[in-house]
Amino acid sequence: MRPVSLVLFLTSTLLPFTAGHVLPGLLEGSSREQKVWVREGSPAVLPCHLSPRKTRESSKQLPDRISLLWRRHGGSVHQEPHVVLEVGDSGLQKTALLMKPRVSLQDPALRNGNFSLRIQPVRSEDAGLYEARVKYTTEVHSCRVQLGVITVTLSPPGPVIENELLLMTCNSSHQASLVETCWFHNKHPGPTPRTFCSLSSTLSILHPAMRDAGSWRCQLRYSDNEIISATFNLQILGFDGPPNPVVYAAAGSEADLPCSLSYLPSAFGMRVVAAHWSHPAGGHLQDWGVSQNRSSRSFPLHLPVVGPGDAGQYRCAVSVGHRTISRAVTLAVLTVTPSIQGLVSEGNHLLLICSLTHSQGHERFQWTHLGSAPTKSKLAVASPRNLEGHGSWMGPILEIPQVSQKDTGTWECSVHGPEGKLGAVEYDLQITGAQVSSAPSILSGEVTFGLTLTLFFLLAICVVALALQKRARPPAFPALEGMCAVTVPWKPTEESQKGKIQQTEC
Repeated sequence: MRPVSLVLFLTSTLLPFTAGHVLPGLLEGSSREQKVWVREGSPAVLPCHLSPRKTRESSKQLPDRISLLWRRHGGSVHQEPHVVLEVGDSGLQKTALLMKPRVSLQDPALRNGNFSLRIQPVRSEDAGLYEARVKYTTEVHSCRVQLGVITVTLSPPGPVIENELLLMTCNSSHQASLVETCWFHNKHPGPTPRTFCSLSSTLSILHPAMRDAGSWRCQLRYSDNEIISATFNLQILGFDGPPNPVVYAAAGSEADLPCSLSYLPSAFGMRVVAAHWSHPAGGHLQDWGVSQNRSSRSFPLHLPVVGPGDAGQYRCAVSVGHRTISRAVTLAVLTVTPSIQGLVSEGNHLLLICSLTHSQGHERFQWTHLGSAPTKSKLAVASPRNLEGHGSWMGPILEIPQVSQKDTGTWECSVHGPEGKLGAVEYDLQITGAQVSSAPSILSGEVTFGLTLTLFFLLAICVVALALQKRARPPAFPALEGMCAVTVPWKPTEESQKGKIQQTEC
């Protein structure tokens, strides 16, 4: 093939390229220069392979004896061209000492027409012009690729700590003047990402939070209309969950206060991790130590029993390396206070007051009668019978105008927020029998008099009945019936018959 025909063929087959995008190289003979933009730390592939026509002409595979030489022209370190990678006819491969661990061929066999060079990871000093020359039989092919490097740096270096000042800088190896830098945060909720554009290449985030983590893209626009962009993932070492968590617990129950890091510290190469909790109570600072645990990112505080005195703000401080990050956790305690202390008699007017310490202002209260069954299965949400028309069971105060046996059992006061149910406390209502009122004393006297009169009347009836029964009873000796006894006056001559009784018929 003549040189003129070869140039025309390359001109018609090579497609134009745009900055930031790599078009496949179909190169042979004297080739056009391509551009590849890669972010520092990412892998880069410098394309170089035969055109489809050449591949078809070479049957399925190229000959065994192929030589390849990749060289770099210029650069910040070496001004003269130097060898990057070389493969001889015998297959022996040589690599530059400075790039030996990082460069390789995509197809080490070189018999499928792919001579692309892979660099992983890319460094800022790798920017420059790379040229490849391929020889086999009588054919000679070359590729020229301009590698540009985009650098994204964070200050301070190392892991980004929550609430510490963060500076993000985006630069590239392009030689033209920078006109504008734009930042796009793709994790921001909403139809469009957050966008920050300025003349400076540095973006400042005063108090980075977990919402700032995620995918960021910096876009550089230069005076020659070259536009270059790079994407990177921003990781922030902080705490999981909401910024100011609140734990709702019932008085007398247990509570677990969360303290969980967003990442394992070992993922950032940090080996020293320790945590401790503190809580000001009664003017004194209470401390709870947590043992070091490098294999976990969670350091919760368990409180076996909580009361109103335990409510308040707790602080979890985690030492990661030479820095300490902390988060405040609020414990809100729920209590129920009845208007009648002790046993409640049936018919009493009762108020159950649900109290919450350290309210955030958005909570709403709801009362539910769980019943007296051992399983405490929740009944259908409905107003109790004796509460109808006397107020609502929604709110912190439950009013029962007249307590009845149907109100016996467990009442639950639950706290709800925009995210759902936050916590609950239960109150066991026990009711005694009917109450005896002492107000109508006259009525009590009338009842007593009536009872006494009734008893006297019953006693009289019993006496009369006994008398009638005795009169109607037959005598024990029927022969003596109709006989009467007469006493004869005493005479001296009748001393011998003293004490003798004469009996006659009456």
